[in-house]
Amino acid sequence: MTLLRHLAIAAAVAAAIVLLSIQLGSFREYQMAEVAAYLVAIAGLTVLVGMSGQISIGHGAFMAIGSYVTALVILHLGWPLELVFAVSAASAALVGAVVGAAAARLRGPYLAGATLMLAVALPSLASRYAGVFGGDQGLSVSITTPPWLGFTFPPTRWLAWITWAAVLITLVLLGNLVRSRIGRSWRAVRDDEVAAALAGLNVARLQVLAFIISAACAGLGGSLLAVTTNIVSPGEFTLALSITLLAGAVLGGLGSIAGALWGSLVLVFLPPYLTNVAASNGLNSAASSNVPIAVYGVVLIVVMLVFPSGIQGGLRRFFGVRGPGGLVRAGAPAVGTSLHAWRRPPRHPGPEATLRGSSPAPTRHPGPEARPSDPSSAPTDHLGSATSHHNPTPASHPHEEGTV
Repeated sequence: MTLLRHLAIAAAVAAAIVLLSIQLGSFREYQMAEVAAYLVAIAGLTVLVGMSGQISIGHGAFMAIGSYVTALVILHLGWPLELVFAVSAASAALVGAVVGAAAARLRGPYLAGATLMLAVALPSLASRYAGVFGGDQGLSVSITTPPWLGFTFPPTRWLAWITWAAVLITLVLLGNLVRSRIGRSWRAVRDDEVAAALAGLNVARLQVLAFIISAACAGLGGSLLAVTTNIVSPGEFTLALSITLLAGAVLGGLGSIAGALWGSLVLVFLPPYLTNVAASNGLNSAASSNVPIAVYGVVLIVVMLVFPSGIQGGLRRFFGVRGPGGLVRAGAPAVGTSLHAWRRPPRHPGPEATLRGSSPAPTRHPGPEARPSDPSSAPTDHLGSATSHHNPTPASHPHEEGTV
């Protein structure tokens, strides 16, 4: 049922993308392809941070790996796009496995520092080996539309279609993985590693697996970005890109794949709008280029104060989304909280669950075989009153046997 639901959602989104691309112009189609590239990268990052609890500030490096592999394969081998996307994601996943194996031994700021070093060091290799990677000028990526679409078919529309097709396939796979046993194990590791290890989970293996999948998504996002922009250069994969991806994941909602869409929309549409507003108000180019960075910080603070679970979590709370059984489903949480937090009404414990001293012991009625048939035959005390064989423990002696 989960797979069918995800496939139905993907089919509806694909139909909406086709209709939008027909109605919009070339620039909007280009922006749609750019949203797809950031969406798949942020989706992988939100799985890593929101599901397994590992903080990464270096996912721009994995996007760089996917972009350069795409450029080199298209330039020297001329493979079809679907195979290029797969090879780019696999290359980033291979590097992610190495980094994840080392990251599994690190925690908190040490892990963030290691991934930060990766984001700073890896793009500089393009300048060091300029003969292979093109140096600061980068490599050009050129693709053509299939002949069956005709020569008059807009190339930006083809970009929008092929990028969103790759993204929807990836999101369906991620959605099913998150709902599987592996996703539940990730949430257990994120909440408490010691408890997860005592429960029999291999914490290190799960963390490395999360890093591999997240790196593969980032590599695919870099490949889509290279195809969209038609150029790959070190200036596109600076430290600011890695921080921007993390900001987009937090804005959309950590642990929520649907929240990655809102984060990618903010990353693509907000900077050009803010730059145009700053330029129209008389700011020079240097100042107007820094306006989006400042606004990112303000928006991030506001969202964390108003919607701690991100935009997706705020929408879920606003519309009152309910899960199966009438349970109120909380939105995508911030770091350290449960992704699928379900809130049930408080259950009142029954008499059998009453703790010692919380309420008097229940009265036990003797069975028919323990009741005397003749009241006169029952034993009497010195006051002449009948005494039961199953006399309950007095309340003045709570520590005697028989107290619940």
